[in-house]
Amino acid sequence: MPHDDRDVSAAVPSSTALPPTALPPTAAPQDPAQSQALDKPSATPEVEAPPLRKVGKGYLLWLMIASFGSSLALMVPLSYSLAVRIDDLASGHDERLGYVTGSAQVVYLVLSPLIGLWSDRTRSRLGRRTPFMFGGALLGTAALVGVALAPSVLLLGLAWVIGMIGWSTAGQAIQNIQADRVPDEQRGRISALTSVMTQIAPVIGIGLAYAVASSTFLVFLVPGVLGAALVVLFPVLKPEGDSRSLVHTSGVTLKGMVASYGFNPRKYPDFGWNWLGRFVFFMGLYFNTTFGTFFYAQRLDLPVKEVAGIVAVIGTIGVVAAAGGAIGGGFLSDKLGRRKLFALIGSSVFVAGAVTEAFARSLPQLVVGAVLMQFAIAVFSAVDQAIVFAVLPDRAEAGRYLAVVGFAQKIPSAVAPLIAPLVITLGVGPGGEKNYTQLYLLGAVLALVGGLIVKFKIRSVR
Repeated sequence: MPHDDRDVSAAVPSSTALPPTALPPTAAPQDPAQSQALDKPSATPEVEAPPLRKVGKGYLLWLMIASFGSSLALMVPLSYSLAVRIDDLASGHDERLGYVTGSAQVVYLVLSPLIGLWSDRTRSRLGRRTPFMFGGALLGTAALVGVALAPSVLLLGLAWVIGMIGWSTAGQAIQNIQADRVPDEQRGRISALTSVMTQIAPVIGIGLAYAVASSTFLVFLVPGVLGAALVVLFPVLKPEGDSRSLVHTSGVTLKGMVASYGFNPRKYPDFGWNWLGRFVFFMGLYFNTTFGTFFYAQRLDLPVKEVAGIVAVIGTIGVVAAAGGAIGGGFLSDKLGRRKLFALIGSSVFVAGAVTEAFARSLPQLVVGAVLMQFAIAVFSAVDQAIVFAVLPDRAEAGRYLAVVGFAQKIPSAVAPLIAPLVITLGVGPGGEKNYTQLYLLGAVLALVGGLIVKFKIRSVR
């Protein structure tokens, strides 16, 4: 695959994608793509994996910036602006936020494997992933305009479905490029640095939204336009390269489309166990983050619109913890050759933060709980992403398999907001106060179980 020589410091053979230290003593090092080739020795694969090459600092910098941009545009609405907009249109109906975000996640969940399959088989001078970055950013920006101007919750929800598809597609394309290009020995640190960007983006984005809070239109448009610009700059300045030699046919059969929605857990057990652990962890996470704006408003006895400043302050403090968690976990996991231990550490610290928040009734307590949770999410996400790249069944079809991995996050992000309203209305407190304590404790239990699955069930990664 063509590449920018300025960003490549060494060539790394594809057989090093899984180092010997990441395998049990009885197993031989083997690239999942090679396993696929052994299954079909006489067949010419429809898609070939580009060579893994160590990337340089310039490439890494723009990869981080693009990750920041896609997260900025997607997470600001999920973390703040959608809640404000729904409060304007249907004040007092907190549960409608869950219905809007959950419905959008379900739609993207259904489409994501097909988008991944399409991306893997895209033949163009721009590459396989670049068209999806451009298209996703354009679609997402247009949808945010619709969300800002929607006269009803129904139309807002329809616009957000389009926005979710656009920004999630762009973000997934950025992650696919990591699987396409980055060798195993760099995956921990690169996952860590891009994870830091996704942690920082909502905080900075909410600050931008708060600065233009007098205009609902600008609350959505400013983070969206900035995010789109940063996403598009990555492939413009660091071109992906021509993909026409990697894709031998663009044909997609009905059988192939159906197969793209799943995998054989018996054939790829580590991929399956990591999927399950990730699913359970993120179910707990989304229980504890979807209603954050309403939760802070309740515990601090503030109007919803006045929470943005508090959320920005808490988030800014947590950025340092998140950066330390992601970089520390990612870089140490590369250095020590240990991934699973750090995944368990992340889930355990998340429990501590969730329990603290569950019983918090003051700003200092909320700050402590939020900082612990941000640290934990950063540690887990950075290391688990490196594990995902190591256990992919076929790197040549990274788009398809990463979309399946995305199920483990997208299903919880769709289901948790739909279940959470039932949880917070059980045992309602005096004056109809929502039971957020119960919700946060349930999230803590699920996060811990997810970490335990990753630590004790995956075999081919240390």
